[in-house]
Amino acid sequence: MPERPDYAALVAGHTVVVERINSGDSGLPVLTQLLRVAQPALGAAGMAFVEFTPNGGRVIAATGAAEWAIGRPLPPSDPATAFLMQGPRVQRVRADRFTGNLAEELARRGLCWLVAARAEIGGRAVGSLHALHPTSDGEATGESAVIGYLATCIAHMYGDQTGLPVHGDGPVVAALADGLAVVDGDGYVRLWNPAAAQVTGRGTGQALGQPLPFPLPPPGQVLDHRLPDGRWLRITSGELPGPGALRVATFRDVTDQQHRDQERDLFVAVTSHELRTPVTVIKGYANTLTDHWDSLTDADRRKAARVIGQRANELARLVDRLLSSATDFGPGSETPPAALDLVEALRSAVAGLPTELRQRIVLDLPAGLPPALGDRADLATVLTELTTNADKYSPPGSPIGISADADERTVAFRVVDEGIGIRPEHVERAFERFWQGESGDRRRYPGAGLGLYLVRRIVERRNGWVSLRPGTGGGTVAEVRLPRG
Repeated sequence: MPERPDYAALVAGHTVVVERINSGDSGLPVLTQLLRVAQPALGAAGMAFVEFTPNGGRVIAATGAAEWAIGRPLPPSDPATAFLMQGPRVQRVRADRFTGNLAEELARRGLCWLVAARAEIGGRAVGSLHALHPTSDGEATGESAVIGYLATCIAHMYGDQTGLPVHGDGPVVAALADGLAVVDGDGYVRLWNPAAAQVTGRGTGQALGQPLPFPLPPPGQVLDHRLPDGRWLRITSGELPGPGALRVATFRDVTDQQHRDQERDLFVAVTSHELRTPVTVIKGYANTLTDHWDSLTDADRRKAARVIGQRANELARLVDRLLSSATDFGPGSETPPAALDLVEALRSAVAGLPTELRQRIVLDLPAGLPPALGDRADLATVLTELTTNADKYSPPGSPIGISADADERTVAFRVVDEGIGIRPEHVERAFERFWQGESGDRRRYPGAGLGLYLVRRIVERRNGWVSLRPGTGGGTVAEVRLPRG
């Protein structure tokens, strides 16, 4: 560990980051660039940033010796999550201060110390920045101050809402009660209750005597209004009796309901769009067989039957994905995890792939891997989705590699293609339900945007995690890590 951070390199690198922001870059690429600048300047072995949501945390960016953790969830029940959310905003701790899996994973990789700083907006933690070190040497002079400063910079990026938070639920906390405001005839706020401050984030001192920060509907009507930070308010208004032409407005946060409505509309649109193609093809070939059976050759009949079978399989798989994405896995709805031979399970899953896809698979599976904890049916589904995705976004006939390895805690496998690759800012969005890199009627790649969403749900149900990253020479690498059996 150096005696002090390399401030010159840090300032120069941070200048590049700010210039990227000023030129329009945002989100994960900028966040990762900031970590890459900080790591050598601090003499750290690795850097990582955990984004917090009401449902826990997730490592969304990491460099160096911490890169293995990208995509790793930190559930609310994880002791590490509670530790990072409490105590001083900046703290230097031994890795063994944590309990549970995270401490073991850090120790196994020789990462003994870390300096952590929370990124906060208005007292609410949106994430935690970490510099990890392999030795127990004394702290570099000024390192804690630098980490605290960088965490504040990241919090500022969140405040700008430019590509952050990565996850939809983000750091915003839903209001617990309706807001209430009284507005005079000129539209200025005369009363602003505590719930109004909580819902809007605008304190009483900021609101009183100022114009109402959203439009008022006519008395007795309801208006849904979107705030600049992306949240939705449902506003109602009425007139107060007496002199002064005062009006009262009540409002509450309906962001979740808006999201549900949007997901419902999107579900209907995607379903109708994606079902139409296989149904149309099946109907067309079936009608051809019915109306022209005698005039068709045996080869034509076999081709029609084969296409009908292929499209029927696509249709069945699409229906399964739609149903799975629309339902939640409740208690008792899944089989308990069991130890399984990952290599044998992967070979079996590959054997079940369609012939055209199976012929492109190149296996690099070592012997003697420790067992993984999971479910064979789940693994087959995950591999099918990942290889199908690789097939869709890579040139026909190009190889799709499947490899595996293990460390002391996890067993992992990767699906690697030579396709168009994935942009860094899309590596997390790709796991959202119905999200696709392209939109509109001119999309080059078909699909409902459900495969990776289901993969993440399945893997995390088994206490594993999955991540995407651009390949070194192009293409995309999908990595799944499961607990050892």
